[in-house]
Amino acid sequence: MLPDLPPLARVPLLVLGMLSLVFGVLGGLARLAVAVPPAASVQAGVHAALMIAAFFGTVISLERAVALGRGWAYLAPLAAGGGGLVLLLGAPVPLAQWLVAVSSAVLLAATVRIVQRQVALFTVMLAIAAACALAGNLAWMASDNIHVAVPLWLSFLVLTIAGERLELTRFLPRRRVAAPSFVVVSGMIMTGATVSLWHEAAGLRVFAAGLLALAAWLLVFDIARHNVRQAGLTRFIAMCLLSGYVWLALGAALGLAGALVPGHALRDASVHAVALGFVFAMVFGHAAIIFPAVLRVRIPYSPIFYVPLVILHASLALRFGGSLADSLLLRQQGASINALALVLFIATMIASAFLGRAGARTRPGRS
Repeated sequence: MLPDLPPLARVPLLVLGMLSLVFGVLGGLARLAVAVPPAASVQAGVHAALMIAAFFGTVISLERAVALGRGWAYLAPLAAGGGGLVLLLGAPVPLAQWLVAVSSAVLLAATVRIVQRQVALFTVMLAIAAACALAGNLAWMASDNIHVAVPLWLSFLVLTIAGERLELTRFLPRRRVAAPSFVVVSGMIMTGATVSLWHEAAGLRVFAAGLLALAAWLLVFDIARHNVRQAGLTRFIAMCLLSGYVWLALGAALGLAGALVPGHALRDASVHAVALGFVFAMVFGHAAIIFPAVLRVRIPYSPIFYVPLVILHASLALRFGGSLADSLLLRQQGASINALALVLFIATMIASAFLGRAGARTRPGRS
């Protein structure tokens, strides 16, 4: 049995994921005709693959490997990060497709092992989410069309978040309808994403309906609406979550009108309301918990955490409005400030980690 990796050995895996994030964001800007370095502009066509299959594939599978504590599970973030690196180096795309497919297969195996340790609805949902990642990567490989994979990739992200939020409902008074309704909502999302492989428009509408229902479920049943009355990091996380649920609902509502179909005038607004407004709001909220668990570094809370969050939502509103008004300039400005929000978020986490380390050194009794 391979041993767990020490925290320092996990850093290169995270760096691989961050490379995909940086060039994925720049490639997304290039898609909107924003001037970026030539090395980044050539990544415009694989923007979604870099952001989801490579970056989130690395980060989520790294977190899962740490939770499992088995060396073989780290093959998942290594393969996902390697797939992103292959794309960045201009190597043949099929190699990247194979790598991210291997990554998601290992992630699925690791998550199934976690289910065996703890059989619960939320662990099963995490396994289903990992299966969506694998299905999306295989769909990309089989079709060589990234658009085909996007609904399954988004299902991977959305259901991973939903499963993790479901776990926390155990701290609330039990409500009998919560679990059955969660199963129905999740089933709608998976059904829509799967049907979209053969009947794109119809499948994407079912997918959007599932996302809208999930947003409603989270607003009603998630602990965030209780925690928003707390203080400090707990309140910040709740604010990230609740604001993300609103964006999820907005993106889904546009999707019901057909905006998730490739080529639709509002596709940018719909997809990024989900992927930025919802998914990255979750990342912002949980980073101060996840990174310490993965890297064994302390990230003390500071009110400055709200700055990148506010900028993210304000810039996304600008981008969203630009889509509704059919203004490329507003979309470009919003997307550019989206990127700035991500940079500020990363800088805030790094600065907080250094402050936490300095604070630990100055405590009495510490050398």
